[in-house]
Amino acid sequence: MGGEQTIRRIVDTFYPKVLADPLIGPLFPDGIEEVKEKQFLFLSQFFGGPPLYSERFGHPMMRARHMHVPIGIEEARAWLSCMRQTLEELELPDELREAMMDRLSGPAYHFMNRT
Repeated sequence: MGGEQTIRRIVDTFYPKVLADPLIGPLFPDGIEEVKEKQFLFLSQFFGGPPLYSERFGHPMMRARHMHVPIGIEEARAWLSCMRQTLEELELPDELREAMMDRLSGPAYHFMNRT
């Protein structure tokens, strides 16, 4: 999928969209740089690269790590929309883009902790 360089481009393109989103942007009041780095580490691992996130922070346990953030269906959809826009903007091949969105959809909805 392009390795480290592509993952960095995804993260760097994705988070301005997240911050601009009126629903999920406010969920990041304390700055975004640390979140971006963690996302880079996680996505690298999640898509088959080295276990960068686990080496630094232990098992991802992403649902537990997101329990303090109110995530419902609208937030999950907004997050996925920002990611879809990002992958389209970066002009990743259609097949890769759809595979990535399919893989990310499960966790996005799994993180939900409110109705």
